[in-house]
Amino acid sequence: MRIPAHEATTAQLCAAYPFVVRRPLPGGGVLVGRDLTGGSFVHDPFELYRSGRLTNPNLLVLGQIGRGKSAFVKSYLYRHAAFGRRIVVLDPKGEYAPLARALGSAPVELVPGGPVRLNPLDVGSREAATEARRRQGGILAAIATAMLSRTLRPVEHALLEFALRACASPAPLIGEVVAALLSPRPEVARELRDSMEGVGRDGREVALALRRLLVGELAGLFDAPTSSDVDLAGPVLVLDLSALYHSSSLGVAIICVQAVLEELSQRRLGQSLVVVDEAWALFSNLGAAQFLQSSLKLARARGVANLLVTHRVSDLHAAGAAGSAASRLVEGLLADCETVVCYAQSESEMPHAASALGLSREEARMLPRLRRGVALWRVGEEPYLVEHRLAPGERALVDTDGALLSN
Repeated sequence: MRIPAHEATTAQLCAAYPFVVRRPLPGGGVLVGRDLTGGSFVHDPFELYRSGRLTNPNLLVLGQIGRGKSAFVKSYLYRHAAFGRRIVVLDPKGEYAPLARALGSAPVELVPGGPVRLNPLDVGSREAATEARRRQGGILAAIATAMLSRTLRPVEHALLEFALRACASPAPLIGEVVAALLSPRPEVARELRDSMEGVGRDGREVALALRRLLVGELAGLFDAPTSSDVDLAGPVLVLDLSALYHSSSLGVAIICVQAVLEELSQRRLGQSLVVVDEAWALFSNLGAAQFLQSSLKLARARGVANLLVTHRVSDLHAAGAAGSAASRLVEGLLADCETVVCYAQSESEMPHAASALGLSREEARMLPRLRRGVALWRVGEEPYLVEHRLAPGERALVDTDGALLSN
């Protein structure tokens, strides 16, 4: 007996064979490895955006430890550098030093009380004073929100605005803002139709939160002018945050660093890839997640492709319960990353993965069984099953098991 041919639409075939019936990606860009349905796999967020295949160039990379996630990210950056792309890494674990050195640079170690200082309010050098103050207010609000673990009240936003007005410098220091909040001028009370005691009381909690940048575990990092002897605008910049990896203030530190990087991006330094590793530190903090979302939305205008790297799909929901403002914000973050690279996840992650990543039943069934080095890619709406390949010269750049395996 012969079974008659079955006719179906391409939409139906895509559901039955998700990795076979789909449009190939453009051929130009960085070679990642092998498409397991046949041929090589090449990916370039800038080319895909230019061709209209994507509406934003950002990537989200997920994967359990030991599945090849870090090896992919480091080799991907190394290969992009050959195309003249600027490489910037926020490195909370201190793992990107070999990559920096291979690209002719050295990691910048950010250590509380160390020699390097970054002023997160040193922004707006190319903008009008009013616009610069607006951006500085947004940065301060994000830092305070992250430190207080709550949204700011309207009066607190207003008092931050008045505190910035009281600062004479176009690039004020955090300490100046704290002083202005703790000792408000009489005109602040007049404009807000309040007493001096009232405005002092209303601004005190925000002032004490920001004061932690001066005397707390972040002291000696973000409380002075940006160091002039550090090349923050170079072709390769790895910012080593490992001194803060186990700190509850890691998300706050990343906000401050991101603010400095955004100011640099105003200078049009060319196409850049900016990596935020251990991005769970931002997803789990409402203020940090809000600031990250604003950065992602500016990526296209500034020629930046952001790579957010985390372990589990459930990390994306660490900011709040389903239906909450924080949860909706994370959904927005996912929408701002049209390329998702997902290495193997545990079975317990499948309910999160299926809904968050929009996986088909076949894709969800396959995800826990992916072997090391193989990832499910979603580029726009198209799925790809890709085996990442390392060149022999790249292995020294990506080895994170050396300490574990050495005697």
